Amino acid sequence: MAPPQGQMRPGRQLAVLGGIFVVLYLLVFFSGGASGGWKDRLEPRLGLDLVGGTRLTLEATNTLDGRAPTADNLERARQIIESRVNAYGVAEAEVVTEGDRNIVISLPGENRDLNEVGNAAELRFRKVLTIVDGSGTIPAPAPTETPEATPSGSPSPQATPSGSVSPTPDAEATSSPTPGGQGGGAPTPTPSESPAATPSPAATEEVPQSVEEQRRAVEQKVGAEAWAAASALQAPADLSTDPSLADRLKPFADLNGREVAVLPAQMQFNVPTIGCPQLDERPPASISDPEQQAVACEGGYAKNLLDVAKVLGTDVSDANAVRDETSQWVVSLNFTGSGQDKWTALTREAFNNEGQACDASALGDEGKCRVAVVLDNRIISSPQIQGVLTGNSQITGNFSNAEASELAGYLSYGALPVTFEAQEQQNVTATLGASHLRAGLLAAGIGMLLVIIYSFFYYRLLGSVIFLSLILSALLLFGALVVLGRQIGFTLTLAGIAGIIVSLGVAADSFVIYFERLKDEIREGRSPRSAVPRAWIRARRTIISANAITILSALVLYIVSVGTVKGFAFALGLATVLDLLVVFLFRHPIMTMFAGTKAFLSPRVSGLGRVLPTRSAQATPPRNQRVKEA
Repeated sequence: MAPPQGQMRPGRQLAVLGGIFVVLYLLVFFSGGASGGWKDRLEPRLGLDLVGGTRLTLEATNTLDGRAPTADNLERARQIIESRVNAYGVAEAEVVTEGDRNIVISLPGENRDLNEVGNAAELRFRKVLTIVDGSGTIPAPAPTETPEATPSGSPSPQATPSGSVSPTPDAEATSSPTPGGQGGGAPTPTPSESPAATPSPAATEEVPQSVEEQRRAVEQKVGAEAWAAASALQAPADLSTDPSLADRLKPFADLNGREVAVLPAQMQFNVPTIGCPQLDERPPASISDPEQQAVACEGGYAKNLLDVAKVLGTDVSDANAVRDETSQWVVSLNFTGSGQDKWTALTREAFNNEGQACDASALGDEGKCRVAVVLDNRIISSPQIQGVLTGNSQITGNFSNAEASELAGYLSYGALPVTFEAQEQQNVTATLGASHLRAGLLAAGIGMLLVIIYSFFYYRLLGSVIFLSLILSALLLFGALVVLGRQIGFTLTLAGIAGIIVSLGVAADSFVIYFERLKDEIREGRSPRSAVPRAWIRARRTIISANAITILSALVLYIVSVGTVKGFAFALGLATVLDLLVVFLFRHPIMTMFAGTKAFLSPRVSGLGRVLPTRSAQATPPRNQRVKEA
């Protein structure tokens, strides 16, 4: 059989490889997202463990019993949180699901506090029924003749409304949102006060299977006497007139947020020793049931009793920060078709004080009821209703641009289908990230150097083929990382660098398979020129099989893994694919070209000296032959 060497045209394969390089680096320098100088265009997208940044892990739950959310709800929540992060102006953020209940937010670059992006798990519109002091302190008895006996922390009903809601003027119908109009929410407590940012001590304890079991546990903790006294209350108790009642209700002041959350809403509101600090520490979803009354605080001191939720976050179609006709910042609020009907009914009830009537403490300046916008367990806005709103509405209240954008963002993206608790926020400084990057590059450089040293020591001239192949693979991989970072958002992490280092071993294996097969062919008596194509045919299947197994392993690992392990699997698979490309388009063609050179035929130069037959061995006659005189 004629050797296939005559059919081999190495120039074609090398030309194809050159074309791939040209196209790839044209994309590197001129593809979408390329900006700045040439150095900036040659920078791949690096993960936060290499450049510093913030990673926040949010755990999702549907109910207080800890059941995992459905996959559809978790994905919808991920999309909403991603939109909210982008609305804050946070660039290059990565929001991914991890497992069946976690959402991980990664933001390379400047360290940020991202706890607030997961706070808004349930958005509800509830009418405010009444307001009492929420300080949770037990006031000392005051003289009956002194009218100033009200506790110093008592809220002023006229000071608590955060703006008002009125119909959108016709002039505003065409107003366009200003930049940042999809931002966050109204002024909220600092992250250190957020229940999601600082889980209560009970958050790590074993949670009973049902709310009733939790409620019985709380009843045992406060005692039968305190429980009976609290259950008998029909309205908020005035402890200043009944010191004995204050003593009986004192155990409720020691409850944490999770324990308070299982109490009935009337008990949470009527017991004065349950204050806003405890109510604000309730876990998410504590008041998510729209069919039940709820208790929430505004400003950290005003305890509000709220009616059932007549409008939900899913009824809101859009909210934007715009300027009204007086150039004041307002929040333009739009509803869905069915949501508009619900909103009209709610504003009619609040404007006319119908249904469950609100008392004097919950009335606004003009004697109209207020509607509280409740996000999880807190009131972010409680505007007074200015009329029966049958169309687009505006929330006014002397907002700044930032405040209006923040409130608009919460209204737009607050309707998450699941609730969240922050589990971990990791901040990596830029200095530590740079140290990780240097260590990773050093490890990759050492690995490549060791492979090159071994290849030149063992294979001599053939070592140059290994050296050039690794250089070409590295250039292809670098260009691919830059382009993939721009096009699909692939981020190179420290785990990804580890995958690239492992791929060096895969590349070295393919060299060993090919070159050792070449030695076998020469041992069988073939010349180096004829051994090269035969060795390639016999080694090709083994090389493809070995690399295919590595690629399949990386693919399976990428599918089943989470977090940074995905980056390791992706980098390993990508580097292996590019190594195969170099094997077919460079290594075999260059070996075919080398086979025709004098240097390759020299045993000392080619590295095949141990297997090439020597001249003396070739001149020795077979042992079974003898020479005699005739």
